[in-house]
Amino acid sequence: MSSQRAPQGKLNSLRVRLILSALLLILLLLPTIGFALNNAFKQQVMTNVREQLSAYLYSVLAVAEMDDGKLYMPEALLENQFNVIGSGLYAVIDSAGDHGTDSVRLGENQNDSQSDNQTESDRQASVEPLWSSNSFLGLNITTPLPHPKVGRSEFGELMLEKQPHLIYSFSVRFAPGEAQRRSAPITIHIIKDLDGVAQQLKAFSQHLWSWLVVLMLVLLAIQFAWLAWTLKPLARFREELGQVQRGEAEQLSGHYPNELQAVAKQLNTLLSTEQRQRSRYRNALSDLAHSLKTPLAVIQSQKDLSPTSLEQVGQINRTIGHQLKRAQSAAGNAWHLGIKVSLVSDKLLRTLVKIHPGVALSYGKAPEENQIFYGDQSDLTEMLGNLLDNACKAARGKVMLSVGADNGKLIISVEDDGAGVSPEQRQLILERGRRADTYEKGHGIGLAIVGDLVQSYQGELTIDSSATLGGAKFILSFPQQFAE
Repeated sequence: MSSQRAPQGKLNSLRVRLILSALLLILLLLPTIGFALNNAFKQQVMTNVREQLSAYLYSVLAVAEMDDGKLYMPEALLENQFNVIGSGLYAVIDSAGDHGTDSVRLGENQNDSQSDNQTESDRQASVEPLWSSNSFLGLNITTPLPHPKVGRSEFGELMLEKQPHLIYSFSVRFAPGEAQRRSAPITIHIIKDLDGVAQQLKAFSQHLWSWLVVLMLVLLAIQFAWLAWTLKPLARFREELGQVQRGEAEQLSGHYPNELQAVAKQLNTLLSTEQRQRSRYRNALSDLAHSLKTPLAVIQSQKDLSPTSLEQVGQINRTIGHQLKRAQSAAGNAWHLGIKVSLVSDKLLRTLVKIHPGVALSYGKAPEENQIFYGDQSDLTEMLGNLLDNACKAARGKVMLSVGADNGKLIISVEDDGAGVSPEQRQLILERGRRADTYEKGHGIGLAIVGDLVQSYQGELTIDSSATLGGAKFILSFPQQFAE
């Protein structure tokens, strides 16, 4: 397994990616649908209003009469809204002109006496239509009215008394009688207050967006439920893999969808194969150790050996033991191993108190219940045991063990109140090939084994001075690359 940490970040999560995709789809799709529906409804309403105004126009046109160039209209119309002042529905008839192109030109024959320098706006403000419904009483036309060509209609908006209105205009020319000359065209305007339409559009828009918000919340709830159901096998796979990492299980036991079942099967095969290989490897190393120790024990029992030979035989024995412990380390296969630090540290403290009764061993910071060392239990015992035993031998009376986590690393520190290790000795102790007996009592003993084991787990061993007890402080740090 690579020692590099997996890329961290929210977007590296499959769950977050799916949630963001669903949110993006909902937040883009539903507002788009909302705007489309709102626009379609507005167009439909305007079409209905136009047809309604067209029907009103033809009802007005049906009662209009033209005799000898004069327009005759009844005093009241069938549609009662035309008869009520300020009802919001108005009918206006004015002259369209021969070509039906200019804006309002009403009453220009009656205004010949006005001065030539009168502005266009003054003339428009003074014009009067040929006829207007009773509902139009008290209103003035200050905006040019549309005049489509004869036989054509026009629909649009108009500002009347500074209020928006809808207007439907239609130009017509009455057929002359036998004794009549050709009549001038007129334009009939049906004007409707826009407030009613605007209120209708506003009410629809409010209801539409309210229901779209409710629909969005419902869809989000459905999406979250669907994601939870879809990703449930992955969560179970991760949980079982964590149990294997913590040493609580040896294999994955769950039943997964076809896409994950093949992965789980291959992973279980890999676990079984590795466990069998490691067992055979350790058994072979144990047999090798016994086969080497017996001849060495025989040689050491010889009485005619010189002290130098006995020392060399002892060094060979220690070297064999050291190399066997290195070979037996499970660091290379630690990805599926896990042990709670408290199980090892509690046991070591209870044992060392009996071996060193004159030293007070205690926790500076006790390990948390879920603090895991991802490796073999015997390796952690070997490292902590060596450091604690060395500290007890070097201490005057106190040794303190602290376990914590910092920046994704497991930090274990052992401190004593002894003489400490000078900066020059710190580097020498950590150098490979140095004899343990070249240092002061208590330091350096077993550090070669500790250093090799720490390195095999991609960890780090550092030596410092204890700010609490005043002696040496040995710090072990291991990357917690198998995050829960």
